[in-house]
Amino acid sequence: MDDLKFCKHCGEKIPKDAIICAKCGRQVETLAQNEAKNIIINNSASSSASSSASSSATSTGAQSGKGPFNKWVAFFLCLFLGFFGAHKFYENRTGMGVLYLLTFGLFGIGWIIDIIALICKPNPYYIK
Repeated sequence: MDDLKFCKHCGEKIPKDAIICAKCGRQVETLAQNEAKNIIINNSASSSASSSASSSATSTGAQSGKGPFNKWVAFFLCLFLGFFGAHKFYENRTGMGVLYLLTFGLFGIGWIIDIIALICKPNPYYIK
């Protein structure tokens, strides 16, 4: 019984040395200064882990070397110059850009599909 305590947020019994509640996932204790040095944050926002995070993001296929592209730049290029493949050239897809240029946006069908697809993409977006 001595090795248990209660969570401040949900009241669940948790181990006495726990910092995060297993039930609600909230932090119940603050980290001591010497413990904070041993924690490694593996995200791209951290300046100390930026090189390892960018290499792991590339290996998982999140970036794949193409991007980030602004959704709204691509959308307006597609809207006004989509028949000529301007949005495909913006995405560094020159082969598709030439195809759109020669077929006037795949006879208009590809242009309409690309407008709808660009609206649904997040900003910024990446190409695989």
